[in-house]
Parts: sequence; C-alpha cells; structure tokens
Amino acid sequence: MATPTGAIFEKPATLRTRVEEFLRASIMDGRIKGGERLRELELCEQLGISRSTLREALRTLEAERLISIEPHRGPTVVRITEKAARDLYALRALLEGYAAHEFARLAGDADIERLRKAVDALHRQAKGSNKSALLAAKRDFYDVLLSGCDNDLVKDMLPGLLSRINLLRATSFARSDRLPESLAEIDHLYERIRARDPQGAQEAARSHIVNAERTALEVLRRQQEETQGSEGDRPRTEGRGSAGPAG
Repeated sequence: MATPTGAIFEKPATLRTRVEEFLRASIMDGRIKGGERLRELELCEQLGISRSTLREALRTLEAERLISIEPHRGPTVVRITEKAARDLYALRALLEGYAAHEFARLAGDADIERLRKAVDALHRQAKGSNKSALLAAKRDFYDVLLSGCDNDLVKDMLPGLLSRINLLRATSFARSDRLPESLAEIDHLYERIRARDPQGAQEAARSHIVNAERTALEVLRRQQEETQGSEGDRPRTEGRGSAGPAG
C-alpha cells in the first residue's frame, strides 16, 4: 500500500510491531521531520489500522524518546537539541569505547569474522542511495560489536539509546563528505580489533564518535539557523493594543 510519505506499508501478522518499524523508519530517514505532529486519524486511514494499534506503537516510540505525547496536542516527533546531542554522544563514547575495548580483548575468530561481514555489508549499502538500508547496516555492525563485548549490562543499557543514536546518524549523514570519513573510521576500528589491540580499538571507537558528534552538531546548528531565518522572513503582525511602528 502506497502512502503520501512515499513508503510502502504492508499489513503483517505482527501488526503493531510493523507499525512501530514503519513509523521509526519514517523518522529515521527524514520523511517525518523533528517537531512534526503525527495526526492519528490520518495515519490510521493511510495505514488501514485501528486507533488502538496505532497508540500501542506510539507508546513504544515514546519510550524510545523518538516522539513526545502531550495533552491536547498529541504525538510529536522529538526535535533534537544541541544539548541532547552532546549528552547522547558523551554516553555513546563511554559505552561504545568500552564495547570496542572488550570485543578486541575477548572476541574469538568467529566473532571477528562476523564483524568483518558486517563491515563489508556497510560498504555495500554505502554505494547505494537507500538511507534506511545504510542505517540498518550500521545498526547491524553495532549489534555484532555489542554481542561480542560480553557485557550484558552494556547491552541492556543501549537498546533505548540506539534509536536516538540512529536519528543522529541520519542527521550526520546529511553532510555529503561525512560518509567516506565514517567508513574509513570504521575500517580503522575493525583493523584494531582484528589486531587484538584493545586500547587501539577503544581509541578508534571514541575518535569515530567524536567526529560523528562534530558533524551532527554542525548540521543541527545549520538547521537551527535556517529555521530562525525562515521565521524571521515571515511578516510580523501587530497585536491588539500595539502602538504600531514609530513615526
């Protein structure tokens, strides 16, 4: 079924999960923008689902902090602020740096081979134009990394964080020259892991995240400037009781 967003939606047996995935992907690849309201009635009609199914899916996205639900306003896609981005990348640097260190220290040959295949898949997706597939490939890479670090607490802490990380990745890819840099950094991280160099792997992971943060913040600032500029271009209206222009 084609929808106004341009994506294809199909009803599966696990309908609520598929609704979650559809909305999450729409946010990740920019079809639904930060700050945009999700109109429940329109979505139910577009997707051919009940309101209860949609609201169950929206509660999941709210728990992931991809949307906020306010009284008398309804669900709205979260707009990533500069502070939120800094907080997120600070935590990501700690957790993923540790995961890379432990993967290099503990992983067996089979784990490293799985990581190599994930890196290869990431390079393949980077040659195409499907941003959703590219984000999914990078998510798969990190899934392998986290599974091989053998720390259940890290794996428990990250699921709620990963969706917001993906949202920021989608933002950082908006700079055209960032993707080749990102792939080169991931290649370096993989080489440090393959060399069984825990400290080098940790440093490579943290360097990759610092560079991603810098790019994401550049994009966010540019977006904020454009938003402020467009608001400044709107004609001003004088409120009731205003003295009006001087002169």
